[in-house]
Amino acid sequence: MSANAELSPEGWVREQTQKILEQGTTEGVQVMDRPIVLFTTTGAKSGKKRYVPLMRVEENGKYAMVASKGGAPEHPAWYFNVKANPQVTVQDGTEVKELTAREISGDERAHWWELAVAAFPPYAEYQTKTDREIPVFILE
Repeated sequence: MSANAELSPEGWVREQTQKILEQGTTEGVQVMDRPIVLFTTTGAKSGKKRYVPLMRVEENGKYAMVASKGGAPEHPAWYFNVKANPQVTVQDGTEVKELTAREISGDERAHWWELAVAAFPPYAEYQTKTDREIPVFILE
């Protein structure tokens, strides 16, 4: 992970990220008893590296980033960073990979949405709270 990356100002996000960085692994760091992975994105405007801990949604070595923001009416800030800079680092356990993100739609999104809800059931509730379709990126 990048030494000059910035921690989130969000309290719980900052805590999860610090725990991962201190341990050197995402193992044992969870949200609602579900595993998370740590993404490192690049700021769209600043160019700074930013840590984004998200629920672990993985299939065959590919990962999903679900831009839920808890069902808020707007996309999370990291969504715009990933759109602008699709090269993303993912740390799962102690393994770190450089992957490329692309936003998905249609049947591909439906498949990954199902995996996301299976990994973290509150995503289904978050979708009911907002008029926007929650974006999903696939990283491969």
